[in-house]
Amino acid sequence: MKQTIKLIILSLTIATIYSCRGDYPVITPTETPVGDTVPNSEIIGFYLLNEGNMGSNKATLDYYNYTTGIYTKNIYAATNPNIVSELGDVGNDLKIYGSKLYAVINCSNLVEIMDAHTAKHLGSVEIPNCRYITFHNGKAYVSSYAGPVQANPNHDQLGYVAEIDTTTFQILRTVTVGYQPEELTVVNEKLYVANSGGYRYPNYDKTVSVIDIATFKEIKQIPVAINLHRLKADNNGNVYVSGRGDYYTTPSNLYIINTKIDTLKDSLNIPVSNFCIVGDSAYIYSTEWNWNTGETAITYALVKLSNKEIITRHFITDDTEQQIKTPYGLAVNPLTREIFITDVKNHVIPGSLYCLSPDGKLKWSVTTGDIPAHFAFLYK
Repeated sequence: MKQTIKLIILSLTIATIYSCRGDYPVITPTETPVGDTVPNSEIIGFYLLNEGNMGSNKATLDYYNYTTGIYTKNIYAATNPNIVSELGDVGNDLKIYGSKLYAVINCSNLVEIMDAHTAKHLGSVEIPNCRYITFHNGKAYVSSYAGPVQANPNHDQLGYVAEIDTTTFQILRTVTVGYQPEELTVVNEKLYVANSGGYRYPNYDKTVSVIDIATFKEIKQIPVAINLHRLKADNNGNVYVSGRGDYYTTPSNLYIINTKIDTLKDSLNIPVSNFCIVGDSAYIYSTEWNWNTGETAITYALVKLSNKEIITRHFITDDTEQQIKTPYGLAVNPLTREIFITDVKNHVIPGSLYCLSPDGKLKWSVTTGDIPAHFAFLYK
């Protein structure tokens, strides 16, 4: 009788798996020659994670090969034909650490772990409503909203950060932080986490949590601004964190935290949706929507961090800026200073990736998956 029950359960499981395949057909990979071959580059390529719309199970992984100049769409499905349902529902972050590639899949509640050179599945870690990932001393740190996707001004579920062993893929420790934590980074043995409180509109969180890694306890919350999101460190011990504002009267801005004394140091007074730091430069774009005016203002700024000088508000210097409808993903090759920016268009059709020269002129462009968003450069 027990054997019969097992067989029934197995049959139902198999039927469910194939039903999922039927509901979400595999997107076949395609190769497109787009760039010049660079055979001796230390950076041999980069991955691009396409988020896919929530509920569509269409997060996909693309790869650009500097050696061949070929852009390949959806390499994960081809490399892992036996993994059901592709990468999952909403790809929210992508990083390489050591020999492994980590994709944070938000609504599928997991961190997918792959071989960095082949994208072959190695394992996964279940974390509810996971958001972003960073690394330090053989450990991965993942921010989590902890609860389900649910907007509510009285939402009282605090988020947390999970510490993962990058060898065993086991969760070692967790620590509670603020509401709906987003990007995070490590500076001087402390972990900094941007708390958004995005589910609690209009009662946003406005703090950056500071976690002592040794004890894995929150030692401070730094008041910064409402609705925090992006958070990155420079080479001088400063942490930069973006505030999205409230889309009405409080605009977005980029704030600077002094990590030596863990206090708010300054702000750049510049709109920001996403940014990346390379050397002393911050590349920033903003798609700032305002409910009062019903309009979106788009800018592409380049800032010299050492003196906070805004070099330009148009780092795209040809007509490519007019071609981009909705900028979203942003990355800069740290060696060549090529600028990569994605266009998600209307969020429901395949997007585009633009490669710009260091002086902001178009080198090539290519069609991506849906909502192209997160980059990870692969070294030799």
